[in-house]
Amino acid sequence: MLGKIKGSLEVFSKSIVQPLMYLSVAGTVLILGIVLTNQTVTAMVPFLQLPFFAVTGQIIYNSLMFIVNNLAVIFCAGIAGAMAKKDKGHATLIGLMSFFLFLNANNIMLNAMGMLAEPNEMLGLTGTGQSEVLGIQVLDTGVFGGIIIGCIAGVMFNRFGSKQFPLALSMFSGVRFPFLIMICISLVLGVAFCFIWPPVQGAISAIASLILQSGNIGLFIYGMLNKLLVPLGLHHLVYTPFQFSDVGGTLTVAGQTIAGAYPIRVAEMAMTGQPFSDSTYFNSYTFNNLWPYLGIGAAFIVTSYKANRKKTESIIIPLMITAVLTCITEPIDFLFVFAAPILFVIHSLLSGLFLMLLKVLSIPAATSGGIINIMVSNLVLGVDKTNWPMMIVLGVVNAALYFALFTLLIKKLHLHTPGREGDEDAVAVEAASADSGTAAVAAPAASGSAAAASGDDAILDLIAGLGGKDNIMSVENCFTRLRVNVADESKVNEDLINHMKNSGIVRKGNDIQVIFGMEVASVRGKVEEALANM
Repeated sequence: MLGKIKGSLEVFSKSIVQPLMYLSVAGTVLILGIVLTNQTVTAMVPFLQLPFFAVTGQIIYNSLMFIVNNLAVIFCAGIAGAMAKKDKGHATLIGLMSFFLFLNANNIMLNAMGMLAEPNEMLGLTGTGQSEVLGIQVLDTGVFGGIIIGCIAGVMFNRFGSKQFPLALSMFSGVRFPFLIMICISLVLGVAFCFIWPPVQGAISAIASLILQSGNIGLFIYGMLNKLLVPLGLHHLVYTPFQFSDVGGTLTVAGQTIAGAYPIRVAEMAMTGQPFSDSTYFNSYTFNNLWPYLGIGAAFIVTSYKANRKKTESIIIPLMITAVLTCITEPIDFLFVFAAPILFVIHSLLSGLFLMLLKVLSIPAATSGGIINIMVSNLVLGVDKTNWPMMIVLGVVNAALYFALFTLLIKKLHLHTPGREGDEDAVAVEAASADSGTAAVAAPAASGSAAAASGDDAILDLIAGLGGKDNIMSVENCFTRLRVNVADESKVNEDLINHMKNSGIVRKGNDIQVIFGMEVASVRGKVEEALANM
């Protein structure tokens, strides 16, 4: 039982990484859009205010943010395709269509029950527990809904994708049958979430009331939950009541009552010589969307295997820059929230601690909108009003603590954070092989055999070495490794596998990985073609 659970978690972990691998590219391009649309930057460089640059910046920024804001869709399609053992394109399409069905069923049921929220003129659907996904108003499940549908689609596809029916029902045979199943599941889940999810949201709202009554401890809980609930998309339900309702405090100005931590801060910004009230610290949770990611990103790079260091830097550095410039952290969060959940729990606890420290040390500095906006806002308001130099000191301490703690835990617990996938020795051999442009045989060939074979014979020997067609459950690849899941690990013959040039074999139970370097995609194609012709 434990083996099956562990195997399922490994499949999920590998699958969820697939859609994330594109976010570093999106983050890199997003930086350009940020530069072209940031008012502070364009004020300093006047020619960027020309219509061409302004429109280009908006196109880049808004288009890339559309991806970030629709991660649930990306996760659903990506996970379904990554989990599929074959015909991944069909599985991806089924996952995507299933999510469309889920969204529409949820919207129709909300409407039928009179539960569709009315958007606020200023806030839209923020704080209502609902959101728009691809233009459809649904319950706000964050990425959770997409992950659930994607996982179910992947499982159903693997189990029923080869199902064949008699001629009269042949239209449901093959890849169409798991889609038929997913139609039923998606519609049922879309309806069921109308009853399942509101109680979850209600529990979060109850916690908000508890936070308000608990002083500094409540502020700690507030900061912790604002980070801990990001994967479920429920953090909005924590901060919204404090930001925009009387839960976050009230202020009377010229006979008019202002409610909510954010409107109160805006009003108090204009009150010269008067300090910010304590409610302003409910705005300061964004401190944890900037400084920690300097330490987290650096720790990921430093702890990555040396052979993977450059590749890890190319992924992490653009995401760190994005976090610093915009305080958008989801691309980094999802790199480790599932791969190393203990780090995310610690991240959430530290987020609560540092939010509490901001209040204890009397640091009401602006902490949102990216480093440029943060510095400009605090400089305008002055040191006496914001105590911003201490914010920088605390930020540096925060980044250093994250770096030290994450580095220690990643190494001590052997966590699979970015750049630490697989076995370090095998990765080193793989990198050396790639650098030299050769593929050394990892182990001597079987006694009496000739030098490593090539062409069709080598592919057939590789398949035979993996136990034959009936023993091969799935074939996939990453950047350099052929990953094969076998039914019986004892049937694997490494001597036969080594008839085909490779840089090493990594065995993890039924998961067999053969390192071929940059030619792995070609090898996989030949293996799948040979299997299809057997």
